[in-house]
Order: sequence, then C-alpha cells, then structure tokens
Amino acid sequence: MKDNIVLGVDIGGTGIKGALVDINKGVMTTERFRLETPQPSTPENVAKTFKEIVKHFKWKGKIGVGFPAVIKKGVSTTASNIHKDWIDTNVEKLLAKATGNKVVVLNDADAAGMAEISFGEGKEVEGTVILITIGTGLGSAIFLDGKLLTNTEFGHIYLKGHTKVAERYASNSARKEEELDWRDWGNRLEDYLGHLQFIFNPDLFILGGGASKKFEKFKDAIQIKTPVKTAKLLNEAGIIGAAVRAQQLLK
Repeated sequence: MKDNIVLGVDIGGTGIKGALVDINKGVMTTERFRLETPQPSTPENVAKTFKEIVKHFKWKGKIGVGFPAVIKKGVSTTASNIHKDWIDTNVEKLLAKATGNKVVVLNDADAAGMAEISFGEGKEVEGTVILITIGTGLGSAIFLDGKLLTNTEFGHIYLKGHTKVAERYASNSARKEEELDWRDWGNRLEDYLGHLQFIFNPDLFILGGGASKKFEKFKDAIQIKTPVKTAKLLNEAGIIGAAVRAQQLLK
C-alpha cells in the first residue's frame, strides 16, 4: 500500500463508517462504506462489524479510529453513547487483534478536530483553536499552535446561573426538545461560546456537527469577539482526522 494512504474509521452509536484517506491531501480516495452499529453495541459485536469494514477495503496497514468516548492510552474510560462494557476496554488492542492491523483510537470529536486543524478552517491558524461539534450533545477539541490536547469535555461544563450542563442547554437536541426557533437557540449558543471565550481566550471557534449546516439561520445571534467559522469537512471529518492521527502516531 502507498505510504500516504491510511484507513480511517468513525465508530458512532448508530453507524460505523470507513474510507481510505490520502493523508497528504486530506481527501477520501474511496467512497465511504457504512454498516449499522450492532445492537447491543458490546465490544465483541462492534469488533466483528469493524472487521467487516476493514475486510470491505481488503486493507492491510495503518488504521485510525474515531470513537465516542474518552480514550486514554488506547483504553475507553467512558461510554455515553455506546455499551457500558466498553468502560476500561483497551479499544486499540481489541480492534488490532480483530483485524491484524496496527490501530490508533481517539475520541471522535478529537478526530473531527484533527481534520479541521490539518486541512480545514484551522489550518495554519496560530494560537488556540476550539472545535465544537453540535449534535445530540456538544463535543469538543482544542488545539494550541496545531497541537491537540486530547479528551476535552467542554459540553459538560456548567454555565453561570444554570443548573444544567452546557449540552443540555445549547445542543441541537435541546433545541428540538424545547422547540426553540433558530434565533433563540442561537442566543443560547452565544452564551456557551462566550463562556468558553472567557475561560480560554481562543483565536478561533469552529462549529461542526449537523446543526452547523444551518449556520445562516443563527449566526446573527452570535455576537462574540472571537471569530466563529463552520467546519469545512463536515461528515468526512471524523474519518479523515482519525487517519491523520494514525499516520502521526504509528511507525
């Protein structure tokens, strides 16, 4: 296989997606292949489906995987959107054993951030860049001069005067559950980003996830000093970023 090609995989609560990625250009060189996340999503069941993804591409080489959990030295320490049996499971070892390939696993928001910092809106931005993925919850990734600080959970912070964590207040699911219009929800997102701005003084916010596609509907509600941009790579970010990280860490 070519040295610049890496298999990227994005494991989510509902689907597992993969594609071959040119890590020099930040583009997928194949169509994305998707299988349903097995239910129950136990380590054993997911490993079998992961193996089918790898088999589809007839792949032997480096694999990068975005995973919906905090990952420390390859081990999942949380399991919010996947089976609880993943807690304390060495995801890297499990997936490597299932496929016979070298595997790097990172948090899914970190993977999306890796794509944006390498090839998207965060490329060559000096200073602090924060990516927020807006979906069922609020995922986060933070970079300083292009270097990733792994496993941040900025969606779990409390905002001043609120008893709910931020993702229960400003996520896309909160917008839907409370039937907020885009302007009212945008005001909530401004509160959240303003709080992060106060704490971190970033040079750029990047918004990803499904709600970011509707930026035109709520951008006027966000009046903060820090520039706010939407992610370039959208649904491909997790796959591309995971592949980039594998290339960085695997010899």
